Amino acid sequence: MSDRIVIIDFGSQYTQLIGRRIRDMHVYCELLPWTASHAEAITPETRGIILSGGPQSIYAENAPFIQEYILKSDLPILGICYGMQALSHQSGGKVDRSNDHEYGLAILEAPGENPLLHPGKQKVWMSHGDHVSQLPDGYIGIAHTSSTPYAAMANYDQLRFGLQFHPETHHTQYGQEILENFVLKICRCKPAWTSKNIIDESIQQIRQQVGNGRVLSALSGGVDSAITTALVQRAIGDRVTAVFIDTGLMRQGEAEQIEATFRPILGDRLVMVDASARYFARLKGITDPEEKRKFIGEMFVREFERAVQTAGEFEFLAQGTIYPDVIESKGIGISEAHRIKTHHNVAGLPEDMRFKLVEPLRLLFKDEVRAVGLELDLPPELVWRQPFPGPGLAVRCLGEVTPERVATVRHADAIFMEELKNADLLHIREDENGHLQGSSQAFAALIPVKSVGVMGDQRTYAETIVLRAVTSVDFMTADWARLPQDLLASVSNRIVNEVAGVNRVVYDISSKPPATIEWE
Repeated sequence: MSDRIVIIDFGSQYTQLIGRRIRDMHVYCELLPWTASHAEAITPETRGIILSGGPQSIYAENAPFIQEYILKSDLPILGICYGMQALSHQSGGKVDRSNDHEYGLAILEAPGENPLLHPGKQKVWMSHGDHVSQLPDGYIGIAHTSSTPYAAMANYDQLRFGLQFHPETHHTQYGQEILENFVLKICRCKPAWTSKNIIDESIQQIRQQVGNGRVLSALSGGVDSAITTALVQRAIGDRVTAVFIDTGLMRQGEAEQIEATFRPILGDRLVMVDASARYFARLKGITDPEEKRKFIGEMFVREFERAVQTAGEFEFLAQGTIYPDVIESKGIGISEAHRIKTHHNVAGLPEDMRFKLVEPLRLLFKDEVRAVGLELDLPPELVWRQPFPGPGLAVRCLGEVTPERVATVRHADAIFMEELKNADLLHIREDENGHLQGSSQAFAALIPVKSVGVMGDQRTYAETIVLRAVTSVDFMTADWARLPQDLLASVSNRIVNEVAGVNRVVYDISSKPPATIEWE
């Protein structure tokens, strides 16, 4: 098993970025809530602990705190922002409200050599209203800003460090270097988290979990389920059967493309089921996005149970859950009330389903999943396919899900995809300046907002299509894609002329955060 860094999450919006930076070093890391148990956090593979930032004050009532077993461990610890304040407070130091809050860029000065920081003056990203006013015994200050005397602290004997700023954001000038110093030099992690090793470990874990059992693999049409199916087949061969449920909520031509891709690979072990009528009947009258996801999750399992009645006994269900699904569904580091959304293949499954889950991608980010797919020699056009949510067009059809409304958004989406492909903007790439061009994910959504229009000298009162395109590497954060205006104009013109019931097209320019990529 690879060396492991544990990130204890106190609810910072940047926590996932810490994980991404560490994975970029080819070191395995895992995000755990601050309430995690000793057994979850400290395993034989754990080489160090990072304490994330958070929105609360350490001296507030019921504030999150560092578990005692962490403070008693001999592992290196790095506290970031709230993590530094918690480390100081619980080690005997003092934390006070700052007179001058620091939000945004600040100039940090690290006057001497130390194993963590880049020496000298540098730009860092601050986001705090509290600060360490008195260091605990055994700690020294190793950096400051004009308004924060202890912007970084260190206890060299215990290998414990604190940073008041956020090294994980790209705004911090030497942020990646700082994290590498902690992970690779102080914690002495070996960079062994590679695609080949991930595949080897996944195959070993699948074989150990499944034994001599048979696995039903859920093909959804997306990248994650396809790579999951390939991994499981690599592990157990012809004891896996893949089932594709046509929910009626797929993109244009999706079912036909799935069969053309996987029939040569799986033969009779690919089962195609048309369940569209049953899905639309179950979703009739449902408009709440969480209810949609839960009903679709329930249907998802019931249809699989129905599909395999004549195919023999299957004990396991394999599905393409990835790490962002887990994080967003479980709300790691925050309360259940702040869960972002339920992913139908994480928290939306019925409790009485008869399958045991096999989820080999559960701890991978999207870019890691694609790298695994290429290592498995899957076709690049499949590996780089646009992401598609498990509930399909149901969560891109805001309001009631009907066959007619789904047909509308499907048609609009197909036009958008065609125009992006013709402009060579359907996939993401870097230009000569290192800027992301094209789209990591793009789609059309239908929103239940009608507006007045004029078409052919006639007054119309029709629905609105939203175009969404983002650039992202890990899909935990994303920026809206700067698509050419002429392209957007062409897409808009085609949609209002070719898609019945639509007279207005708008473009979503929200980043993630604060918005999510999908609308529901």
